[in-house]
Amino acid sequence: MNDKAGKSTYTCNEYRLEMILLSLEQRLNRPGLEAAEKRAIEAEVKRVRAEMDME
Repeated sequence: MNDKAGKSTYTCNEYRLEMILLSLEQRLNRPGLEAAEKRAIEAEVKRVRAEMDME
């Protein structure tokens, strides 16, 4: 987003989504993750990335 001066603004929602994505990616790197849980986390990562316009 841009404010009136043309500067980019950083919203709380954008920060929240970044923290969610970071947390999900950290969970994917945990040892002993079961295949079903890994697939669920990967699907959530894809959803969050799409919401952030990263895909």
